[in-house]
Amino acid sequence: MAVNVEVLEKLERKITLNVPVNAIQGEVETRLKRLARTVKMDGFRPGKVPMSVVAQRYGNSVQYEVLNDKVSAAFNEAANEAQLRVAGQPRISEKESSTEGFVDFEAIFEVFPEVKIADLSDLEIERVNVEVDDAAIDRTVDILRKQRRTFAQRGKEDAVQDGDRVTVDFEGKIDGDAFAGGKAEGFAFLVGEGQMLKEFEDAVRGMKVGESKTFPLAFPADYHGAEVAGKTADFLVTVNKVEAANLPEVTDELAKSLGVEAGTVEGLRADIRKNLEREVKFRVQARNKQAVLDALLTKAELDLPNASIQNEIARLEQGAREELRQRGIKDVDQSPIPAEIFRPQAERRVRLGLVVAELVRANELQAKPEQLRAHIEELAASYEKPEEVVQWYYSDRNRLADAEAVVIENNVTDFVLQQAKALDKTIGFEELMNPQAAQTAEA
Repeated sequence: MAVNVEVLEKLERKITLNVPVNAIQGEVETRLKRLARTVKMDGFRPGKVPMSVVAQRYGNSVQYEVLNDKVSAAFNEAANEAQLRVAGQPRISEKESSTEGFVDFEAIFEVFPEVKIADLSDLEIERVNVEVDDAAIDRTVDILRKQRRTFAQRGKEDAVQDGDRVTVDFEGKIDGDAFAGGKAEGFAFLVGEGQMLKEFEDAVRGMKVGESKTFPLAFPADYHGAEVAGKTADFLVTVNKVEAANLPEVTDELAKSLGVEAGTVEGLRADIRKNLEREVKFRVQARNKQAVLDALLTKAELDLPNASIQNEIARLEQGAREELRQRGIKDVDQSPIPAEIFRPQAERRVRLGLVVAELVRANELQAKPEQLRAHIEELAASYEKPEEVVQWYYSDRNRLADAEAVVIENNVTDFVLQQAKALDKTIGFEELMNPQAAQTAEA
């Protein structure tokens, strides 16, 4: 029987569902009989409750369940017969009048859109390349040395320098009043490593043991402490101890202490290079992928199903609440979060998902088993026991699906760059690893 699909607006459709009354009644009777064999009621032995009593007690709820099941089955059958790709859940309501022998329903729903992707050959997309040079390896070696540094107390006449560990007492006041978290004794931090606000580090730098200083400190507007954010405090700081850092020499002994198999400086640098090249590859892929997806959206024409957008908004809102919960915010579920603030991001995600899916379908860009295996093995290579990490991925369908999604996106990136005009650009290692710092330096 042909399904009559009515187009309402853009992606919205309507169909009528006819559910036979005798099919509903038959299924209700079957379920009530099954229930009667196990139901327990006062005054009756198990399995001996009369059907009339079971029907009186449970008839309405069973009827409701059966009706839902029958309507859902009828909708799925109609959608499949009409070859409709349904987006989200349908809104189903019973019609005021029904065909004789049937209960009629109307189902209003959305379908996934037709995605039109224009010619990609005139797209210009920046494709970055990064080389892991000796300077990058040197910086990594320095980081490893800092992680193993020791400290020795400076002389009383030695001034605080970057890299020193200082121990201070401090107290801050705003308009003469103390505030929570504004006072500490015997507080230690490393100067020049961003552990304290810049004004605090600038004030302490150059001081000597026993010296005190009063200075103003303006808290940023986005400071994590809401009580002081955007306000200026007057701080009194006293330096109690200054310790200079001693970094280990770059020797074979250092390499051995870091677990380098070769146990040599050359082996250490080789291991660092391999790890950095792996990290650089992943970051370059991510950056180029973002450039491709941004460009791809300019070539796509499609309507967005509201059901998909609402589902994505709900996921984003849930993620935001979970993040607040992890930060220790109380009563997160009762906190008002306007859903509309997630709409732009949700619309972009839905649009990208539909465009990428169409590109994958039309050009057979699905992840091949060997691609997926190679990707997971590459992810696992940086761990002490790679084979266990590989097994960890393959033991969970969700983790495997996440890895597969990355491979598919990489396939899409490669495909689009082959079709478009790729503008190759070599950037520095630091710019790739710390893009915000590079932008700040340029400004």
